[in-house]
Amino acid sequence: MSEAAYEVNGQTVSSARFYEVACDPRRSVVVEACAGAGKTWMLVSRILRALLDEVPPQRILAITFTKKAAGEMRERLHSWLRDFAALDDPARQLELQARGVPAEALAALNTRLAGLYGQWLDEGRGVEIHTIHGWFSRLVKAAPLDVLHELGLPPELSLIEDTEELWPELWGRLLKRLDARQAPGGEAQAYAAVVREVGRFNAEAWLHTALANRLELSLADQAGHLDEGVPSVGEWALRWAPFVHPSDALLQDSVRQHFTQLAVTLGASKPAAARTAAMQIEQALGLATATAQGAALRQALFTTAGEPRKRLGESEDLAWAFDWLTELEQALKQHEAKHLHDQMVCLTRALYETYAELKRERGLADMVDLELAAARLLGDPVLAGWVQERLDSQVRQLLMDEFQDTSPLQWQTLRSWLSAYAGAGGGSSGREPIRVFLVGDPKQSIYRFRRADPRVFGAARDFVLDALDGDLLACDHTRRNAPGVIALLNGVMGHAQSQGAFEGFRVHTTASTAVAQVRVLPSIQRESEAAAAAVPGWRDTLHTPREQVHVTPKEREARQVANAIAALIDQEGMSPSDIFVLSRKRASLLLIAQALDEAAVPHIAPENTLLIDTPEVRDLVAVLDALVSPQHDLSLAHALKSPLFGVDDDALLWMRRGLDDTLPAGRWWARLMACADDEAAPASLQRAAALFAAWTQAGRLLPPHDLLSR
Repeated sequence: MSEAAYEVNGQTVSSARFYEVACDPRRSVVVEACAGAGKTWMLVSRILRALLDEVPPQRILAITFTKKAAGEMRERLHSWLRDFAALDDPARQLELQARGVPAEALAALNTRLAGLYGQWLDEGRGVEIHTIHGWFSRLVKAAPLDVLHELGLPPELSLIEDTEELWPELWGRLLKRLDARQAPGGEAQAYAAVVREVGRFNAEAWLHTALANRLELSLADQAGHLDEGVPSVGEWALRWAPFVHPSDALLQDSVRQHFTQLAVTLGASKPAAARTAAMQIEQALGLATATAQGAALRQALFTTAGEPRKRLGESEDLAWAFDWLTELEQALKQHEAKHLHDQMVCLTRALYETYAELKRERGLADMVDLELAAARLLGDPVLAGWVQERLDSQVRQLLMDEFQDTSPLQWQTLRSWLSAYAGAGGGSSGREPIRVFLVGDPKQSIYRFRRADPRVFGAARDFVLDALDGDLLACDHTRRNAPGVIALLNGVMGHAQSQGAFEGFRVHTTASTAVAQVRVLPSIQRESEAAAAAVPGWRDTLHTPREQVHVTPKEREARQVANAIAALIDQEGMSPSDIFVLSRKRASLLLIAQALDEAAVPHIAPENTLLIDTPEVRDLVAVLDALVSPQHDLSLAHALKSPLFGVDDDALLWMRRGLDDTLPAGRWWARLMACADDEAAPASLQRAAALFAAWTQAGRLLPPHDLLSR
């Protein structure tokens, strides 16, 4: 597992050749690299090479998908520039060699690298590093005002990263709009119909989901596909096309004759159930409406569970009736689904209009607005030229990290821009063509809930190779994972590929020599499998009740994981803090947390803790409360006990002994302020008094370490 796996355009190469191509700022490159291969290292190294190639920093655009990743990228670049400036010449040359600089260029670039940090400090211009939505925001803000007005966006917009906080107000506004006196068209009737069908709670939940999927639904509506999302019953099956309602088929003479003949046949039968069914059929055919007739006929011939009634005999008329009523039931479900879909489309449009009004009033835009606006700017034949001209003058290097998390619309927007460089030209401006660097790993595409699609990686790869004459690089060599982990990965992914569940997997290698322990827990059988595998035993039904404890497979899996963790702690001496549990969904983590509680294993679940409930935030709130309301003794005591001040119990008891119980509320604050000049007071109380006094005078919070250093 020690041999590295590096490829350039399908050919195995040395690591030196791989990094020479990957970091060359004059090439367009797509890099498919596994976890731990150093993808971000390559991207920042390429930025460094571009700076050495005298590309102005403001003309280098690096895009990632989280603010944290963008911050880490900036920090790495700045620390490299600072550290490389302090190295001697041989050490700097080694760093350049590691980043693919040819031997003949080492001397010249060595000198330039030594001065890059000082140049950056003097000019104050940095590389443009953004999240993709941050870049879209900058793009949209530079658009003409009439275009922003057309898109329904304010000139100075504020970005909403989480629409959840707006939902209560949005839902209230929608309900006001749906008031029968105000709602346009049939919106109020649509809401009433949906509520009758699924209830108020589900109606709100469905519309909440529609807001979360606004991008897809809006695009489908613009293309005219939303109304036809569910076919009508006539489109579903042509035999029902002549009828306004499927039950109207019962009004046909041929159908009524079949049911009348069936009633005669059943009435002449011996079983009482058959004669009862015959009477019910006759009564059903006499009802006023076709809908009522259909429901009564089904009740006569089918059980409440939807099964054909037994003891009705056997005849061709009965078999025909069973089949006809079954098809009618399916047609009714399709008709109801179409009706419910139409009502939801009506309500969804009303929701989107209400949401747009709310955003306009507050000058807000969300991620979907940015994506749609950017796609509009770069996809419109008239606007695209203007936008691309500006981009041509601003961006010479485009680098994207974790490209597997790109959504189809995001790639469509980028492709609209980059298509101008297809072929040998220099884009619409005639300038030097842009160089593109995309790096990612389709196996690590985890943001499906944000509409990321790993297939986009393949589409972008083909575009860069064909349209931009780029190079395809593959690195299946990790520095992070132990050989045992890589062996397990190769086995699992290799099996998935052999089963047709994954394409393009290559065997991974590792540079790590760490010892790995891999344990695979037994598979959890589904209830049907477990029941089939169980050996039935005799049970005295008169004295022994049947015991069925309903435990879902996920709950059994959670208990199995908790037991395995308990074994690692009790039998192998591991610390709970050394064990991490990863899951695809938060719901599974909740089950595991419950199982760990039952096993008395200490654990924390950061994802399930609200920010306001974290100890750090509660401590900070206590400090602010004490500053704003000095009479709140409990808040002050809480703040003093926090790590910010580190006042222990002995110091608090010392402080309590000096309190005058005759003083009103706030005596703790007065006592603390007195500690500042009391040489007998514990040192922790003296520091706390100095901090609180300084904050009170300054009117703002200074970092404790900064204040004490003064």
